[in-house]
Amino acid sequence: MIRLCAPHELPEAQSRGFCVEDMQLFAVRKEGEVFVYRNRCPHRGVPLEWQADQFLDPSASLIQCARHGALFLIESGECVAGPCEGEALHAIDCREDGEGIWVDL
Repeated sequence: MIRLCAPHELPEAQSRGFCVEDMQLFAVRKEGEVFVYRNRCPHRGVPLEWQADQFLDPSASLIQCARHGALFLIESGECVAGPCEGEALHAIDCREDGEGIWVDL
């Protein structure tokens, strides 16, 4: 398992990008749970963020692609609006404990 960050470094309703073993990832915390995905839109294969660590729409309820506005459910990565509707982000197995947020690549 690879440690991304300490639990307090990913606050509720926030997102954060990471580079792990040359792979671009991002994590989102929603309702206390952490979700981690590859930072790659299924439509064009480009990074999703608007700015560093900005992966969420203005309401912080969906992941939004900066390139074409596709919207993805935080809990599953499924695209619910946009050119890649029905496709999904690539989820990364993760866990959280008192020491950190961990991924299994």
